[in-house]
Parts: sequence; C-alpha cells; structure tokens
Amino acid sequence: MSLPRLLHVKLTPKAASERIGESRQGPAGVMELAVYVTAPPDKNKANEALIRLLAKHFDVAPSRVVIIRGHISRHKVIEIQE
Repeated sequence: MSLPRLLHVKLTPKAASERIGESRQGPAGVMELAVYVTAPPDKNKANEALIRLLAKHFDVAPSRVVIIRGHISRHKVIEIQE
C-alpha cells in the first residue's frame, strides 16, 4: 500500500467516538480528511490521539506520524513517513 506523504486533516476533539470521517474541502481550498478524537484539546492530548489513530489506520508506528503544521489549530498538515 502506498502511503500519502502529506495529509491535510481537520481535527475535531472531544467527539463522541474516535473515527476517521470523510474528505472535504477546507478553508484553503485543499481537501482535508475529517478526524474525530475523544481527547480534549488541552495539554497536547488531542494531537496525541490523532497520531495514534492515524498510525493505526495506516498501519505504521506512531513515531512515523508527524504533525508538520497546525499544532494548536484544528487544521493540520501531517507527514506519514514510510
């Protein structure tokens, strides 16, 4: 399976369940993957949950999923390293 190198994500913290949703056009005109996590957005908990969920989805180690941009924003750019 070929992994995407860069992935644009819209993160929704404090969701009812953790899941990866649909792709939709974001504010910058870029397609974003909707991701929902149950963790709150404080103390980096939502980002950590995002990394774990994407790592599981793409079947890679969590250390290979890196937030490139958007650490304190809902709109993030993620790099998935092979």
